[in-house]
Amino acid sequence: MPEYAIQTGPGRADRTQRPAGPEGKDRTNGTYPTSHWGGPTVADAWLPEAVRLPARLDGGALRGGAPRAVWLTSGSDPRSVSARSLAADLAKIGRPAHVVWNPLTGEVVQQLPIVRAGLALAEDGPGPGPGREGRICAQIMVVGQAREPFTTGPLTGLDPIVRWLDGWGVARRWPAGPPLATPQSYESPRDRRDWARGGHFGASQVPDAVRPDPGGIDVRRITGPDTPPAGLSRTRPTQADAGPLVAGAGTRTPLLTRSPVPAPASPTRTPLLTRSPVPAPASPTPPATTPAPPVPAAPTVPAAPQPVPASAR
Repeated sequence: MPEYAIQTGPGRADRTQRPAGPEGKDRTNGTYPTSHWGGPTVADAWLPEAVRLPARLDGGALRGGAPRAVWLTSGSDPRSVSARSLAADLAKIGRPAHVVWNPLTGEVVQQLPIVRAGLALAEDGPGPGPGREGRICAQIMVVGQAREPFTTGPLTGLDPIVRWLDGWGVARRWPAGPPLATPQSYESPRDRRDWARGGHFGASQVPDAVRPDPGGIDVRRITGPDTPPAGLSRTRPTQADAGPLVAGAGTRTPLLTRSPVPAPASPTRTPLLTRSPVPAPASPTPPATTPAPPVPAAPTVPAAPQPVPASAR
């Protein structure tokens, strides 16, 4: 683990990283080897260009891991709120960040040394939350609003901040892609595998943090046009964002249209043995009946004459 020594100068006291040399000893003669991430091994724990307003409370020691930086927004208007007043408010509520920056005026205020954990990500409890993860976890509080991404305006004073983060090994990449715009950012994946890689993140992409900021910022305006494109299109699709907007129409055309694959027809099976159906036995036909001969009519017998009684004579 690197060691840190206090360097004193005219009216200042800085913490400076002094990694061990090849012999395993701290070099204090002013000559330092090249760090494992390819940059200089000496970096100021306090940003030289920032005004220092040290907070009385921090998140404690960092736990180690890939160095990273988290970008947050305060929800305030940079035209009416200064970085100094925002830093005072954060210190008052016990949520100091490392750096508070007003991109409109270029004012930069630092509240904590970068070698200590910040508290701006600790929303739901007294602890630092995920702010202790990483050997560096710089929290940059931007005076701005998530619904109006701060990268759409001037970024005065940004370059010294990014170069300072470079000196502490924060890679210029966004492993989780660009932060989503609000309100979709409430449903950001917050993948711990991306978080473990280190680099730059929006607060809405930090695991265990429920924040919507900084909104849909243009990450290449922060880390440069050479920012790796990996993840730059990893946004949660919605029905309205199915494809590019067609000129003159209010609907979007899908980027890729694929016809549905028809279901395969079920194969027909030929029976191995074909048997003709056995005809049902015919019902016996009754024999034809011969009509009976007509019965001759009986002969008519004349009636015998009745005798006349004697009285009628």
